[in-house]
Amino acid sequence: MLQILHSGAYYSGGRFIPLSEGAAAGLPAAEQAKKGTMSYNILASHNTSGDMTNLKIRFDAMASHDITYVGIIQTARASGLKEFPLPYVLTNCHNSLCAVGGTINEDDHVFGLSAAKKYGGEFVPAHQSVIHSYMRERYAGGGKMLLGSDSHTRYGAFGTMAMGEGGPELVKQLLNKTYDIAYPRVVAIYLTGAPRPGVGPQDVALALIGATFTKGIVKNSVMEFFGPGVASLAMDYRCGIDVMTTETSCLTSVWSTDDTVKQYMTALGRGDEFKALAPADGAYYDDVITVDLSKVEPMIALPFHPSNAYTIADFKANMMDILHETDEATIRQFKLKTPPESLTKKVRDGRFYVDQAVIAGCSGGTYQNLMRVAEMLRGKGLGDQALWLSCYPGSMPAFLALSRNGAISDLLAAGASVRSCFCGPCFGAGDVPANGAFSIRHSTRNFPNREGSKPADGQLSYVALMDARSITATVLNGGALTAATELPDVPADPAYEPYDYDDTAYRNRVYFGVGHPKPETELVFGPNIADWPEQIAMPEDLLLTAASAIYDPVTTTDELIPSGETSSYRSNPLKLSEFALSRKDPAYVGRAKAIQAVEKKRRSGIVDDEVTAALAGHDPAKTGLGSFVMALKPGDGSAREQAASCQRVLGGVANIAAEYATKRYRSNVVNWGMLPFIAEDVADWNIQPGDQVYLPGIKALLEGDGEALTATLIQPDGEKQVTLTLPAMTREERDIVLAGCLINFYAAEQ
Repeated sequence: MLQILHSGAYYSGGRFIPLSEGAAAGLPAAEQAKKGTMSYNILASHNTSGDMTNLKIRFDAMASHDITYVGIIQTARASGLKEFPLPYVLTNCHNSLCAVGGTINEDDHVFGLSAAKKYGGEFVPAHQSVIHSYMRERYAGGGKMLLGSDSHTRYGAFGTMAMGEGGPELVKQLLNKTYDIAYPRVVAIYLTGAPRPGVGPQDVALALIGATFTKGIVKNSVMEFFGPGVASLAMDYRCGIDVMTTETSCLTSVWSTDDTVKQYMTALGRGDEFKALAPADGAYYDDVITVDLSKVEPMIALPFHPSNAYTIADFKANMMDILHETDEATIRQFKLKTPPESLTKKVRDGRFYVDQAVIAGCSGGTYQNLMRVAEMLRGKGLGDQALWLSCYPGSMPAFLALSRNGAISDLLAAGASVRSCFCGPCFGAGDVPANGAFSIRHSTRNFPNREGSKPADGQLSYVALMDARSITATVLNGGALTAATELPDVPADPAYEPYDYDDTAYRNRVYFGVGHPKPETELVFGPNIADWPEQIAMPEDLLLTAASAIYDPVTTTDELIPSGETSSYRSNPLKLSEFALSRKDPAYVGRAKAIQAVEKKRRSGIVDDEVTAALAGHDPAKTGLGSFVMALKPGDGSAREQAASCQRVLGGVANIAAEYATKRYRSNVVNWGMLPFIAEDVADWNIQPGDQVYLPGIKALLEGDGEALTATLIQPDGEKQVTLTLPAMTREERDIVLAGCLINFYAAEQ
């Protein structure tokens, strides 16, 4: 199914030639040959540095949704924003229900519309489209680069390199700054064959994620898709694979383009934005992954990560053992003292039964996916038991087409619930299952808490990822887990599946203000929309106290700041910070606040017994106090900046990690003025909450170009010298941390 060549190779004459054989084959050095990749040429056309080793990228357009755009615009305003200098799309697909926290969700929407008018943006009202469906339809094009404040910003199937980042990176673009990264590794994803009927894009994606994530094969790399297998896939199918590349921990993705893309873009009314893309003969890749699409099988990703992937056949053959492992993972993940009821109780007569099914969002709610579901359900019914199915078309044009061709009628007649365009089921704000229930979903993630669990309240449920086709097969089988390939005459996916694209709904509802700012417009602030609290510049020395220590192999952004019900508070930094680590370490907020309170005294000039004791003999005039979080590998998952900014709001000054799960989380840490320390052996230090780290001369280190600092680790059993490093920290990153945060850094330039 997948073959991984974990070494460099040239693509020449339709085959891959190992780096060691390149010279004999008459191929140039790798450094020269990498210019033949699609990635190199797109990056070069957007790079402003004049140096392809260190890129400074300007994007063609940006997008944010209603969990992130308020904070981004507030940050940019505080940094001198006058108007949007590039197309900026504000969608409303996350906080769309307007149910939690009174008026605050709709207040954000009103603010967003006023900002689009004032600064010259594009505003997509709630229930019109999920963010990525809209950007595919309206902005993705050959050779473009797009930036979004959502981690699943992926439009590679159009020949677009799109990146999901935390809000501060979008702020930089709004202030005419650049996105600065070292030139990334580029990994070839070579597709051959064609999928069998019943095998969908989520199956291909989960197979890729399962093979790459834990090994870090494509971490912070570009995944470049090409090969003869691409031609067998319709655009929705390609997009369904592409959007899930985020879960591999790659930086971005791009695909070769062909007549399928050209025809699709022509149907969207943007045929002139098509650009033919393919690697040049002799292009060099850092790694090669070959995927034989004909051998991909229906997959399931069990809780609590998309990489926890099995073929459905393997799961069914070993379900009792695998379910027992999942039970153990649940206890570890939620630190449960009392084990929940075993998932093995869902096995009846040798079959595993699920309780809920959902097909939604940028990965699941495509026209092609819902067409297969409608065809499979036509003339059949879900039954009158607890099992239910929800379907969310990703955009109003897709919804309209499915309505006109009868597919929506087929879904409704079968007993499925058809909802509007909403991302909620992907992040825990919709279709919350019952306690103990098991939900199968064609959506992007199955992280802990995204299904609505509140273990502290005795509420726990589970989400597994599957493709829409196998979800439908399972529904038709009364909830007994079933691969679509087990059914007779399952409908195939054509290689080209256009639909009658009609954007009338957009033209009748979207505010199109790009390039037409109205500076006289007053921003409309609801009572929950708050400014960022003041952040303090770096002192000469630091004495930091551990407010939390996390020894999980990977820590997701959902664990650093939960999704779901917290989303409504994203426009209020102080209120949101109360939720920081609430499900991973409930005592964190209290610990951090206690340290912050003493530091506020010190800064105000009060040196009482409490301050003196906290400083432990260090000079109060030059030694700052703060908290840090230790985690082995933090930051997998969402791009949301609040995973870092909440720590900063609570007085956080550093993260200490063995490594960072994603580039975007590390960027968020830096942009919010915190030190992104690396200590590869930190797991051996046995840090516990309350332990301290003294950092002498930290300001001087940042002002210079040093990467390593000898610090003192202070624990109950004594002190020892440890080494903390800040590898590859740029001059601008150092200056941002010295200033206290990105807002301070840019305000100083005004």
